[in-house]
Amino acid sequence: MSKVAVVYWSGTGNTQIMADAVEEGIKEKGGEAVLLGPDSFGAADVASYDAIAFGCPAMGAEVLEEAEYQPMWDDVKGALSGKKIALFGSYGWGDGEWMRNWEDDARDCGAELVVDSVMANNEPDDEAKEACKALGAALV
Repeated sequence: MSKVAVVYWSGTGNTQIMADAVEEGIKEKGGEAVLLGPDSFGAADVASYDAIAFGCPAMGAEVLEEAEYQPMWDDVKGALSGKKIALFGSYGWGDGEWMRNWEDDARDCGAELVVDSVMANNEPDDEAKEACKALGAALV
């Protein structure tokens, strides 16, 4: 059984909805999902999981949340080489630049993005929820 971490931060609840759908997809595929906040995950935890889904909304000028999520990401990315990961998050403005930058950063550190990232404009609709379920399933 694959053990998959779902490490996310949600300010308004939209990314939480997405994380719940990722968890559902993992479980439906027979995997074990562990939902964690950025304060509960670090580089030393990466090896404990077969794959990791990272979720964070766009903040400010289309960047990751800077107080908790970005420091966690900076800590773990050095341990992600060869690790199966996927990215998801919501946004309320912009065109997804934060996700493209995040994907580039993940590739630059050697992570294996196993599926297209999922973005939802504000609250995820049914299509975004299904995409998150598929993202979770792809990590199992």
